[in-house]
Amino acid sequence: MVTLGNNHCFDGKDEGFLKLTSLLNDIEIPYFGAGLNHDEASKAATFEINGITVAFIAAVDASSGMYRFATGKSSGVNKLDQIALCDQIATLKKQYDHVIITPHWGEERFRQPSPLQCEQAHAFTQAGASIVIGHHPHVMQGLEWHESSPIIYSLGNFLANNVYWDNADFLTWNRFERTGCMIRCELDAHGAQKVQQIPVYDDGTTISIEKNGWGNRYINKANKMLTNGITKKRYQRETFRVRTILPIINHLRWDKLKHVRLEHVRKAIKLLATGSSTK
Repeated sequence: MVTLGNNHCFDGKDEGFLKLTSLLNDIEIPYFGAGLNHDEASKAATFEINGITVAFIAAVDASSGMYRFATGKSSGVNKLDQIALCDQIATLKKQYDHVIITPHWGEERFRQPSPLQCEQAHAFTQAGASIVIGHHPHVMQGLEWHESSPIIYSLGNFLANNVYWDNADFLTWNRFERTGCMIRCELDAHGAQKVQQIPVYDDGTTISIEKNGWGNRYINKANKMLTNGITKKRYQRETFRVRTILPIINHLRWDKLKHVRLEHVRKAIKLLATGSSTK
């Protein structure tokens, strides 16, 4: 099955969405997280294997940049509403052995979730979710346990091809950002068992399981950040790193430096000054 709960689901508007779902129906791949109305978008995808029943639901946070949320009469993705999702999880838990929620949330390239995300994830597990599997930031954000349930805040990139814009600029990924995480988890009647984080790497040509060791080091570092605790101060430092330091480093590339003008230097100084005042 596949989640369609993401901020690019309706880039092709309704026409593109209908082509996609028609294809998925033809090849018999269930989907969830988006639909032609709210009932469809919020509906769980379910299956049963060896007597164990599982329900999958998805939701997209507005901070991801998504503009199209399903309503009673219009198409879109299922909006992340903590209270509504917790009620849905509790209801599904009475019908199925496991409920797995896949929220599309978090800030891009942030190595840790926000305090609000932690609060939401904990609420989902308290409502009865067996697993929380997050995505959107393009980098791994680690795994923690709460209420006997694993929470993966971000799986990171699986496919990490460069992104090109009409103005000839482009976005590239470094080795850390090209490293993603697959989750292998066994479910029994009581809960999630034997959870394993498997690092994968996209070298630009092939996606493979990362076996050189640095993939696991990235995973361990991401997990440690969660163990140390997500505080407002730590999250502010991460905000400064991503929104101030990374853009400056990005402009230090030679293909960028040769186009540097005085106004660019002024902008960099302003960014540093603004970031320092908010730390």
